[in-house]
Amino acid sequence: MAILNIVKDGDEILRRKCRPVENITPRITRLLDDMKETLHKANGVGLAAPQVGVLRRICIVECEPGELIELINPEITEMSGEQQEVEGCLSVPGKWGVTKRPEKVTVKATDRHGNSFTVEGEGLLARALCHEIDHLDGIIFYDKCVRMLSPEEIGEE
Repeated sequence: MAILNIVKDGDEILRRKCRPVENITPRITRLLDDMKETLHKANGVGLAAPQVGVLRRICIVECEPGELIELINPEITEMSGEQQEVEGCLSVPGKWGVTKRPEKVTVKATDRHGNSFTVEGEGLLARALCHEIDHLDGIIFYDKCVRMLSPEEIGEE
């Protein structure tokens, strides 16, 4: 496994729509492994393939340590409620904003073995799933911000 370089805001790859994964190859599973290692090193909650320079519909989310969710070709099938919470992004270091997201989502995806599955998320998990799936469509969290936070509000001066 390897630690991958996280693409930073301003790189055009973050604004591009990702292609679906047609076949799960050893290269795809290696990417998932590398993304997991990269996420852990960066102390993040989620990571999408375009954030590491790969335009494929792949993302991972880990809201609770040891509960990694790998999603290939994810799509949100249901959403309900609303939450407004603070969000940040590994590709946009030092910037935080309040985003409006659904309180609950259902996501259909494929795992690394080619099996379809569904995951339901509420609160932070719902937010993380939406955030990472947005990356696959070239959307960055601040595109959905109600307001960005000032350095004082996030404890940086």
